[in-house]
Amino acid sequence: MDKVAGQKRAGAHLYPPIDPFDQRMLEVGDGHRVYVEQCGRPDGIPVVVLHGGPGGGCSPAMRRYFDPNVYRVILFDQRGCGRSRPHASVEANTTWHLVRDIELIRETLGIDAWVVFGGSWGATLSLIYAQTHPDRARALVLRGVFLMTQGELDWFYGGGAGKFWPDLWARFAGLIPEDEQHDMIEAYHRRLFSGDLMLETRYARAWASWENALASIHNDGPGGESPADYARAFARLENHYFKHGGWLDEAHQILNRMDRIADIPGVIVQGRYDMICPPVSAHKLASQWAKARLIMVARAGHALSEPGISTELVRAMDQMRDSLARSA
Repeated sequence: MDKVAGQKRAGAHLYPPIDPFDQRMLEVGDGHRVYVEQCGRPDGIPVVVLHGGPGGGCSPAMRRYFDPNVYRVILFDQRGCGRSRPHASVEANTTWHLVRDIELIRETLGIDAWVVFGGSWGATLSLIYAQTHPDRARALVLRGVFLMTQGELDWFYGGGAGKFWPDLWARFAGLIPEDEQHDMIEAYHRRLFSGDLMLETRYARAWASWENALASIHNDGPGGESPADYARAFARLENHYFKHGGWLDEAHQILNRMDRIADIPGVIVQGRYDMICPPVSAHKLASQWAKARLIMVARAGHALSEPGISTELVRAMDQMRDSLARSA
């Protein structure tokens, strides 16, 4: 879950844009090539940025949370989205493929361990990666926590959020026949993978519009339509992952495996009025993670670009810079 809205400087100290010093397409296997870039300080503290969605892709705005004189920032487009190829492909595209890709990127770049920074689905992937490779995560910085549980999916695609946005929910659900509305993820899946490009694009834009409209506390209705290529990759990948429950083995796998990262420090930045990923998940996560600090941002929703969210993320990375320097 996640689309980055236009970046706002108001209310947040953001570092100036920094250009990549390394850009490449990395062969990760299974016919996939992923786009990887590095920016900031080549010999700095490495931090990997995991974007949302699944299917959202990374953007230049994501570079602006890190002191370029301190951090070596690694961003990449996950399989099937952004500049990675093949575009909008769900073949050999699961959570565990992405975990493997992250490790391949780390090994290719010669990094021993790094800070893991992710929001929304990127927070989910950060936690799963760290629980799989705890010796490779120096710290976690998470925003808009999503734990890939059925309850969270039911909230957003089963009418929970729709009780706050009944007009927009009616538009989203109204495209589906009433006898299919009991399972919106499956109903949209049939159309997003119909093989009819025009039909897929229509339903992809509707899927993306429902999420984007609820991303920011400042939104009061749908914005413009997403570009067709972006919407199709975003909707197909997100739906594919949600239909399969993220390929997790247990209903509450992330919370059940918190002992694996008990010694890793973390910061959780959560919008109090997040309609996409309600704060209860961040609260549950923090309650089982003694080394994590939960920052609940008042008057903020889900979007990375909201001033209060941006302020706390920059502050977290600046404080981490200082703490990591002291421990070096």
